[in-house]
Amino acid sequence: MFWSSEKITAYCVLYLIRNLGVMKYSALLLMVFSIFLFSCSSDKEDETMEEENNIVGTWQATELKIDDGTAGDDAKFGKQILDILTSNDCYIITFAFKEDKSVVAENSVNYLEFNASSTGQLVPCPTEKDADTGTYTFENSLLTIVDSEGEKIEVTVVVDGDIMTLDAGDLDVPNFNSDGELVFERI
Repeated sequence: MFWSSEKITAYCVLYLIRNLGVMKYSALLLMVFSIFLFSCSSDKEDETMEEENNIVGTWQATELKIDDGTAGDDAKFGKQILDILTSNDCYIITFAFKEDKSVVAENSVNYLEFNASSTGQLVPCPTEKDADTGTYTFENSLLTIVDSEGEKIEVTVVVDGDIMTLDAGDLDVPNFNSDGELVFERI
C-alpha cells in the first residue's frame, strides 16, 4: 500500500507532536503550513501561465463546422467558401498571438470575389487584407481581444495542441459569424 505525501506529512506531524514540546510543535506546524501554502499557489500560477502560452503562435482559419440541418444559408455559404479556399492553401482569417500579449489579426473576407462556373464556385484567393493590432488575455478558456480602437471581443476558446476552436457567432466576420464553430490551425 502506498501512502500519499499528505498522509506521510500528517503522520510525521503527529509523531513530532507526541515527542516534542508544545513550543517546538507550534514552530513546526507553522513551517509545514507555510510549505503547503506556497506550494499550492505556485502550481496554480504555473497552470495559468501554461494555459496563456497555449495560444501563442500564428493561427489560420481552416474550417467552419456547422449543422447542415439547422444552419442558415449564410453559414452554409461561408463553409463552402472557406472549404474552397483552404483546399487551395488560401487562408482568409489569421491571428498571431505573441508572448508580450499583443495580437495581429488579418482578415481578407472583405476582398473575396465570387464567380460561378459550370463546375461550381470559383473563388480566387484575395491579394488584399485588413490588418489590426491589439492586445489579448487568455485565461480559463476565455480569450479577450482589445483592438486598436478599444473595442473588446470575448470568445470562449478550446485549444487542443495545434487546433483552436471557437464559437463563430462570437466573431464579427461577415458570412462566418453564424452558428457553428470556427476551427483554426497553428502554423
